[in-house]
Amino acid sequence: MASPERFSAAELTRFASDLLQKAGLEGPKADSVAATLVDGDLLGHDTHGLALLAPYVKELEKGAMAKSGQPEVLSERAAALAWDGRRLPGPWLVHQGIDALIPKARDYGSASLTIHHSHHIACLAAYLLRATQEGFMMILASSDPAVQSVAPFGGTRAVFTPNPIAAGIPTSGTPFLIDISASITTNGMSNRLHKAGKQFEEEWLIDGHGNPSRDPAVLAEDPPGTILPLGGLSAGHKGFGLAVLIEALTGGLSGFGRADPPAGWGATVFMSLYDPSAFGGKDGFLRQMDHIAASCRGNPPRPGVEQVRMPGDRGMQRRERQLQEGVVLHPTIAPMLRDAAAPYGLAFPAALG
Repeated sequence: MASPERFSAAELTRFASDLLQKAGLEGPKADSVAATLVDGDLLGHDTHGLALLAPYVKELEKGAMAKSGQPEVLSERAAALAWDGRRLPGPWLVHQGIDALIPKARDYGSASLTIHHSHHIACLAAYLLRATQEGFMMILASSDPAVQSVAPFGGTRAVFTPNPIAAGIPTSGTPFLIDISASITTNGMSNRLHKAGKQFEEEWLIDGHGNPSRDPAVLAEDPPGTILPLGGLSAGHKGFGLAVLIEALTGGLSGFGRADPPAGWGATVFMSLYDPSAFGGKDGFLRQMDHIAASCRGNPPRPGVEQVRMPGDRGMQRRERQLQEGVVLHPTIAPMLRDAAAPYGLAFPAALG
C-alpha cells in the first residue's frame, strides 16, 4: 500500500488564508481561521480541520459569514463578558475571546465569556494549547441552535447538536487535551460515512421510529433519525445530562439559543479560563495532575492495548510528527479544496516529495 500524501503545514495554512481572503474575509481573520483549521488536522481531528474550509468559503460567498467587523460587547463585569459575535468567523472570535480573558483571569483567578451569533468554531481542541501554554486551565463548550441532530435519551425527535465540550489542563509535561461531545458521534463523521456509503461499526443512531441503526442514511429519512447521546442505548442518560449542561452554559448564559428563531449555521459559545495560582497554587495543581498522569500512563493495560494514554497524548504526538514530516489529509479533502480554489485561480499545495 502506498504511503499517504503529506503536505507542509505552513503551505496549507498559507493556502487556506489566501482562499478565505479571495472569498472576501479580512486578512487577520483569514489568518486566524486558517491556522485553527490546520491545527485541527495536526491534532488528528480531520472532520473539523481543513474539511471545513470549502464550506466556510461557501458561507462567505453567500454572505452567511461576516467578512469584517468586531463583536458587540453586550455585558462586561470584572470577570464576565458576553458578546454578540455578529456572524463573524468562529475561530477568530474564540481567539479574540482568549485574548480578552487572559488579563481578567490573571487579575481575578478565573474569567468567562459567552458568544452568541458566532459562526461555526471548528475543532475545540485547537484552542486549548494557547491556554495551557500560559498556565491556565480552559473550558470551552459550543452548541448550534440552528441545528438539531441528537434526540434526548428515550426520545426520537432531535433537539440538540452533538454539543462538544473541551478542556485544556496544564501539567509539567504534555497537557491534557480533552475534546468530547455529548453525543456518541458527530454530524461531520455521520456525513462523511453517508457520502461514502458506509455505516458505523456499532448502533450509534436510531431511525425516526426509535429503532437502533448503524446507517447514517437514517438522518436524512422522513421522519429523520437521530444520533444517540453519549452512552448509547443503555447509558445515554449520561450524554443527555451533559447536553443539557452545555445548553445551559452556552444558550442559557448567553441568552440566545434554541428558544429563538434559528440564525443559520453557527455557534453559541461558552469559554472560561482558570489560573491555578489563585486557588490551591500552581505547584499544587501540577503535583496533582502529574500524579494522575503517572497513575494512568503506568496503569497495567488490558489485552490489545499497548499503553494507557492520557487525553491529548496521541494528538500531541501526531501534531509533532506532522509538523516535521507533513500533514496527512483525509482523501476527500484535497480534491474538495482544489475545486473550491479553482474559481479564484489558486493552486492547492503540492505534496511533499
